[in-house]
Amino acid sequence: MLLVNIDHIPGRELEALGIVKGTVVQSKNFGKDFMAGMKTLVGGEIVGYTEMITEARQIATKRMVDEAERLGADAVVNVRYGSSSVMQGAAEVIAYGTAVKYR
Repeated sequence: MLLVNIDHIPGRELEALGIVKGTVVQSKNFGKDFMAGMKTLVGGEIVGYTEMITEARQIATKRMVDEAERLGADAVVNVRYGSSSVMQGAAEVIAYGTAVKYR
């Protein structure tokens, strides 16, 4: 499945099948959340949260691709990601775009 963040695929004529999305709410375990809180005292990257968001993005992308495949898509164009905090230590990540079929 081709994923691009532009609204076309050069050299291809596309038929739009519809918007597809994948979403996940991900959290860290208490121990890692506690250590992340300690890291805020000294500054720097909070690796546990970076890993959490990376994993969440991968899951959301896979769910978006699965939805596109169910529609018979060849690609998803105009792919975008969004995220928001839903509570302390948990974040929602959404991947969305337009499923298309090559003509």
